[in-house]
Amino acid sequence: MKPKVYFSREITPEKVAALYKLAGKRLDGKVAVKLHSGEVGNQNFLKPEFWKPIIDEVGGTVVECNTAYKGKRDTTAKHLKTLKLHGWSELFEVDLLDAEGPDLVLDIPDGKVINKNYVGKNIKNYDSLLVLSHFKGHPMGGYGGALKQLSIGIASSYGKAYIHGAGNPKEIWTSDHDSFLKSMADAALSIVRYFKGNALYINVMKNMSVDCDCCAVAEDPCMKDIGILVSCDPVAIDKACLDLVYAAKDDPGQKHFLERVESRNGILTVEAAEALGAGTTDYELIEV
Repeated sequence: MKPKVYFSREITPEKVAALYKLAGKRLDGKVAVKLHSGEVGNQNFLKPEFWKPIIDEVGGTVVECNTAYKGKRDTTAKHLKTLKLHGWSELFEVDLLDAEGPDLVLDIPDGKVINKNYVGKNIKNYDSLLVLSHFKGHPMGGYGGALKQLSIGIASSYGKAYIHGAGNPKEIWTSDHDSFLKSMADAALSIVRYFKGNALYINVMKNMSVDCDCCAVAEDPCMKDIGILVSCDPVAIDKACLDLVYAAKDDPGQKHFLERVESRNGILTVEAAEALGAGTTDYELIEV
């Protein structure tokens, strides 16, 4: 049976919660809600007020990990200040998964590039996972969606460097590019397996810049908002988002957005994740 991807062109906080209910996936126990806290200076990330209804619906804890690049989120102290500045810790319980070491190491025996994933150790305190992704472009990955959240997002600061470096943190910015993309797929697989199906993915195609929310200085959005997608399959939901971008032929910003995706070979992460068994690109889109 093809995985279902529910899609609505209406983008409101209430619609996110409604689509979650429609998907029919119950997230049991203690729920980790992975989202992007936003680099200080970034104007495009989705704010706490937007995500509040869905986070309240699942009774989840907002989880994040420190970055591997210089900025306002690369140390625990700075990241906690940013979480407060952006309003996350004012509205929700927040857990910085790699606030203190050592990392939790997940084995990936069948990984194509990396065989280990270093993640924030506090992830072991959660029973299920809700991934809230702002779908947009990315300077290195081409695009950012559910697979990036599963891989780079849940990796610790060291783990991020390990993935970027395709297994060698010292080559964080100089490793073979396609090996980095495949490493993201390997890491995403480890998280999919860790939660054993107790996960749900929501992608919101809004404020679609070619740059990530990790950029302190980012381009303004170039495409019109498209909608909200919900699925139990991280590969299917990212592929559905990319397909919707390709279908937006009348959008004057489409060419610019796709240049970012294609110049970075962004589809390779999707293809590699599918080949590993993390999900499938053969999905059923259900517009509601």
